[in-house]
Amino acid sequence: MAEIAPQTRMGPVHLTVADLDRSRAFYGDALGLSDRDDLLVLHEEPGARPVQGHTGLYHYALLLPERVDLARWLAHAARSRIPLTGLSDHIVSEAIYLHDPDGHGIEIYADRPREAWVRDGDQYRMTTDPLDTRSLLSELDGREDQAFEGLPEGTTMGHVHLHVADIPATDAFYRNLLGFNLMAQLGDQASFFAADGYHHHVGANVWAGVGATPPPPRSAALRHATIVLPDADERDRVVARVADAGGEPVEVDEGILVRDLSQNALVLAIP
Repeated sequence: MAEIAPQTRMGPVHLTVADLDRSRAFYGDALGLSDRDDLLVLHEEPGARPVQGHTGLYHYALLLPERVDLARWLAHAARSRIPLTGLSDHIVSEAIYLHDPDGHGIEIYADRPREAWVRDGDQYRMTTDPLDTRSLLSELDGREDQAFEGLPEGTTMGHVHLHVADIPATDAFYRNLLGFNLMAQLGDQASFFAADGYHHHVGANVWAGVGATPPPPRSAALRHATIVLPDADERDRVVARVADAGGEPVEVDEGILVRDLSQNALVLAIP
């Protein structure tokens, strides 16, 4: 199997939203992103409805540079009474979950040092344990009331987690065609794929009732996730593997669009 280049990383996530002004306010005030951040691209579709029962976005995940940055965001969320949907310890990382006004899932997380990641054979051990918020907030050393000035410089799109219809078909696409390594797997329910030994750049979960079809028109949904390859030669090698397997790559403004076997859209881009 040809492996994807180790320099591969995730790029901007493109979302459809129902009300652009509402989303801008949420992402600026609650999340702490600014228009300068090349992490998220919002496309307005007035009247768009949240998606359920289709393949697509589970959540996208913003990776903060340091644990203290995650503590600052949690303190900001508590002061601002931002509704959260989960707080989890995954062994490899600590994570906070919420939804935007259109129902898009969001994870904000910080990695533990790589030397603390635990392997079971050639895969990482990943769990969903309760987050120790007291330990996390202790990073602030009593400065929980410090003004929040937005997500820090160095925040990146750490990974994208998708709803898929079938795990074996998903494994075949992301491993054999794109060339990611399988980093963790939860039976036939979830798989996690990455380049360069990361815990995951792409996650995939099967949800009951999800069919291998993209969301219907006028949905507040994932338009595409972006995978950034180091150069055009590497991108073309990956595109060729997809095409040889019967895929239909399409050139778009941002790069080359391909779809996995659950019809999730991915744009293969270069810096």
